Amino acid sequence: MSELKGKIDFTLFVSVDNANPNGDPLNGNRPRISMDGYGEISDVCIKRKIRNRFQDLGQKIFVQSDDRADDSYSSLKDRADGCAELKAQIADPKKANRDVCAAIACKEWLDVRTFGQVFAFKGEDVSFGVRGPVSIHQAVSLSPVEIISMQITKSVNSEAGKESKASDTMGTKHRIGYAVYKIMGSVNVQLAEKTGFSQEDAELLKEALKTLFENDASSARPDGSIEVCRMYWWQHSEKTPAVSSGRIQRGFHVEPVDRPKDFSDYQITWNVDGCVEPEVFDFV
Repeated sequence: MSELKGKIDFTLFVSVDNANPNGDPLNGNRPRISMDGYGEISDVCIKRKIRNRFQDLGQKIFVQSDDRADDSYSSLKDRADGCAELKAQIADPKKANRDVCAAIACKEWLDVRTFGQVFAFKGEDVSFGVRGPVSIHQAVSLSPVEIISMQITKSVNSEAGKESKASDTMGTKHRIGYAVYKIMGSVNVQLAEKTGFSQEDAELLKEALKTLFENDASSARPDGSIEVCRMYWWQHSEKTPAVSSGRIQRGFHVEPVDRPKDFSDYQITWNVDGCVEPEVFDFV
């Protein structure tokens, strides 16, 4: 595994076509929106997609969702206990070294050395945290979004013994008609050195981002309804480049579009003097 060559910045433009990219459980699972009406996708949601893609790429992941678990463990504590080297290290709280524990966890699981993780479980005397080098912003749509709601009915009883199918039981589904979201992130070299996040790990991250919504279909997100349209990837040669991440992200100019219907409706350009040129991947 080779050391990270330098800091990395990245930006994705993701289209949503008649789908709910990230429902808000405190608002009837309606798509998340800001006070100004712009669509949002939480950073936690995006990290979940990246972890799923890491799994699909054959990597060991610590924070697995229950429906995608690829081992016999049903909780994070069980998965941590399943690592013999880590369990042996924390067996004696008086001798346990938190830095060694963190190093073992980073070596064992890709998402730990990528995003970091807090290891603090009930009944354990040793707890420690890992701060990861990869940070993700919450995604925001390029234009205000329109939420479409649809009433649905239940046609089958949930329990036996009911006299009817209760077809008058009502429900609601929500979706975004069409929107393009901007996802931003970066990789910090100083933190990568601490967790062991390597240049090979960065390439895995790049591949995961390119295919972020593959194998992610659901009732709220039918297959093909959410896709990465364009991706920018800046590989700097320095640990701390002269051009900051904020300046890189402000370098985008997007022509406003009212009620977009396709990604091609947007004219997106980027220019920052003195910055390394990005790799640009177009997928549509």
